[in-house]
Amino acid sequence: MKPECTIYEVADFIGKKWTLLILQELYKGTSNKRFSELKRSIPGITPKLLSSRLKELEKLDIVQKNIDTSAFPITCQYILTDKGLAFISVIKSMKIWALKWHGNNETCKKTNCKYCAF
Repeated sequence: MKPECTIYEVADFIGKKWTLLILQELYKGTSNKRFSELKRSIPGITPKLLSSRLKELEKLDIVQKNIDTSAFPITCQYILTDKGLAFISVIKSMKIWALKWHGNNETCKKTNCKYCAF
């Protein structure tokens, strides 16, 4: 497989650790989320790695960073773009596949699971 292949590009994008969980957290509640909120909601991710992934997702136009300078301290919030929202259906499809072929998770078999919101 070559890096120019679409599957290669997608695998490179979703294969990076934490990427899917960041997108999932941004999808929950559909409102803007601050960096600190994302950090708290994803146990185990380091601030450096979260910052790096968010920058990558911004560059791909999947996440938008909004900076509010109207008050002190200045705050940054992140939200999914239309492109990011469209990718959520891919994550939902992954859950459906996992439940069919590896589904022993009774909590997650429900629609709108309290953990993943799918």
